[in-house]
Amino acid sequence: MAEEIIEISDTFWNIRGDLRLKGILNVGTQCSLVRLDNGRFAFLGSYTLTGDIRERVMALTDQGRAVEAVLNVHPFHTLHCAQMAQDFPSATFYGSSRHAEVVPEVAWATDRVESDAVAARYPELAFSMPDGIDYISDNEDIHAGSLLVYHPASGALHVDDTFNVLPLPEIVRDVLPVPQIALHPTLKDALHDTPDAGARFCDWAERIATDWSGTRALCAAHSALMRFDEGEFSSALRAAIAKARPKLTAAQG
Repeated sequence: MAEEIIEISDTFWNIRGDLRLKGILNVGTQCSLVRLDNGRFAFLGSYTLTGDIRERVMALTDQGRAVEAVLNVHPFHTLHCAQMAQDFPSATFYGSSRHAEVVPEVAWATDRVESDAVAARYPELAFSMPDGIDYISDNEDIHAGSLLVYHPASGALHVDDTFNVLPLPEIVRDVLPVPQIALHPTLKDALHDTPDAGARFCDWAERIATDWSGTRALCAAHSALMRFDEGEFSSALRAAIAKARPKLTAAQG
């Protein structure tokens, strides 16, 4: 993986970043930049910008002055929040309750990022919280929960951890029945302790496949960005859920 900024459209950019476990294995991370209808900008997630990526972002955003907000949508993605607050001091920072606990030096907005109030402020974006799993798990190793953000104008879907993509060469896919979309490996452990939790998650994902069928680019943390032709995203997500549903529903049996 390498740091890069990818233009999905003239209103949405995905920034692929580095995240090294124990300083060695680079599992990658991301944030996204959205041009709002008012001409200003919002980040989805936080990442420390350097080099050419920083220069490009600053050029787009009037040296950061046009950044209106930073929406930190994954409660366990906190490493870069403090630096982002320094880099974009005029932006409003939204986060979960965990962001406020872990990074108290940031002046967090009173409204939580997952609140209806924040969603109403950004009609250009559609938000969805997975059903049947914890958003903030008591287990610090379970990161399957996240707030998904869809940008209909560009067809970009920003998702941290809940969905992963498997960017394999087509020649490999022709030989092996490998799904394009995978679910986070800790998802089963994130299920609520109720008999219907697995079914609720799968039903929610099926609704995403329908409601956000216009998705043309899936921007996933710790994996990659994958582009889809018309209808492919919905088919890929439904295939992933069909494969996972028996295991997830059995887990609650």
